[in-house]
Amino acid sequence: MRKTILVTVEYGKDGTYSCYSETPIGDYALVDGDGKNVQEAKADFLRAVEECREAYPDDKRYNGLSFEYKYDLRSFFNYFSFLNVSDIAKRAGINPSLMRQYTSGVKTASEKTYERLSSCIEQIKAELHAASF
Repeated sequence: MRKTILVTVEYGKDGTYSCYSETPIGDYALVDGDGKNVQEAKADFLRAVEECREAYPDDKRYNGLSFEYKYDLRSFFNYFSFLNVSDIAKRAGINPSLMRQYTSGVKTASEKTYERLSSCIEQIKAELHAASF
């Protein structure tokens, strides 16, 4: 049986990124990882999960895990750097200059802005899923 664990990815005030499980994995309250970018933080998180598997080889709770990642704005555009921030802002009906301020940490987006961006990303995902060449 496959269990999906929600992992939050955030940019920290110290300039690093962190990933942590939203629910306990095995006997740990949470598993986390850190790095200078999202890719490093995710890799560190996955190493920590693997260390749990190795430390408790008979504990089946560490097997069959999959991960779903929830990003803050800065982390999302750090990891998906190939996406054009200004184009996504326009598509979501957000001022591109303001969007760049959100992704750089100068300003904080409101909940309504997050909802607009989430909806926009869902549309992009659906379009990509339906596309082929």
